[in-house]
Amino acid sequence: MRKLKLQMQLSADGFVAGPNGELDWMTWEMDPRLAVLINDLIDSSETIVMGRKMTDGFVNYWTGVLDKPGDPEYDFAKKMVDTPKLVFSRTLSESPWPNTKVASDLGKTINEMKTAGGKDMLAYGGAELVSNLILEDLIDDYYLLVNPAAVGNGLRIFRNDSPLKLKLIDSVKYDTGVVLNHYQRI
Repeated sequence: MRKLKLQMQLSADGFVAGPNGELDWMTWEMDPRLAVLINDLIDSSETIVMGRKMTDGFVNYWTGVLDKPGDPEYDFAKKMVDTPKLVFSRTLSESPWPNTKVASDLGKTINEMKTAGGKDMLAYGGAELVSNLILEDLIDDYYLLVNPAAVGNGLRIFRNDSPLKLKLIDSVKYDTGVVLNHYQRI
């Protein structure tokens, strides 16, 4: 059975973005060991799962990197562009983005995809989508990249009304100060 994995950046105090979506607190310096993990996650997946609000910036960024063949992110950008995307939206019925399908029924769609054959699925965000995936207990593996910064206020993915028990599989500190905590749901 396919898994739905989540790869998400968090601040040390548990926020995924500032109050207005700010990401200026994230550690942008890439640790080579962390790059291996991030590549392994996408290589083990055949679908990227995202929310509508995040998709436009995501697709435009990685497509733009492909316009610069000498860019150090070029090979990874190719993976991001070539991997099929599934975007959840309440407002769109079809995709304006290439290599992307749109769905609206989160639980039904993800559960159907889990029972289909193939590689895993990888969710990147945004906060509202991930909160709903957590609320519906659809995420199997959590790869939480905890940044050495405290935001103080902002967007969270874990809601107080939805307690969640997780099993720690691994925790790795990187030279950039980022800590990866890999959890599985219990």
